[in-house]
Amino acid sequence: MYLLIAGVIVAYLIGSFSSAVWIGRIFFHKDVRQYGSHNAGTTNTIRVLGLKPGIAVLLLDAFKGWAAVKMDFLFLSPGTEALRVGFDVVLAVAVVLGHVFPLYTGFKGGKGVATLMGVVLALYPEAYLSAVLIFALVFLSSRYVSLASITAAVCFPFLEIFVFGQEDPVLQVFSIFMGLFIVITHRKNIARLLQGKESRLSLGKRPDPGQKEPGQGNEGAKACCPCEDAAGTGQAEAARRGNGKEEETGKRS
Repeated sequence: MYLLIAGVIVAYLIGSFSSAVWIGRIFFHKDVRQYGSHNAGTTNTIRVLGLKPGIAVLLLDAFKGWAAVKMDFLFLSPGTEALRVGFDVVLAVAVVLGHVFPLYTGFKGGKGVATLMGVVLALYPEAYLSAVLIFALVFLSSRYVSLASITAAVCFPFLEIFVFGQEDPVLQVFSIFMGLFIVITHRKNIARLLQGKESRLSLGKRPDPGQKEPGQGNEGAKACCPCEDAAGTGQAEAARRGNGKEEETGKRS
């Protein structure tokens, strides 16, 4: 039992490695959570840092989801082998929670889509390619990453249960849970989609650290352009000094 608990803790710690944050800090001296959508995920990394860093984040986040489930053999003993499926699901939940609430970076992570991709590959290899294909088709036709993620997540349990014939009740329930989880973590995106305010992702576009999500005020731009704030403050101060001198001269005359 202690080994199983240790495995869950290790899975959470693996999930807590926020590749978007560390790649941004180490190679670009930026925290992607301070720009764009303020989300430590693949989409925001592409917008802020560029396509190549975004792909690296996607692969690393997916890999940690896959690895956390596949390391189950390190914590299973002959007496607990029968618990493998349930234990794998718990490991999957732990690694995703680690990604969404990372210990190392102030519990502010991503939405878990890429990490869940790795989990799906580990637990549902038959349905994995179908889910990825749905994501790709929706994204290429709409350029909405959020819409593609939600569509693939909603379709996934139907594919797994009715198309690929998943019979294990634990895996059936977990496939439904994953679909609901993605919908819940994208509830703000859903609201923007319904309002026609959701941002599209252009892969050929240069990164724009100052880009704000629809509905945000000027706080993101101010945070991204402190030099403009400083220049504006300096100009205002100079104007006040000039007015003061004119008033003083008028009094003397």
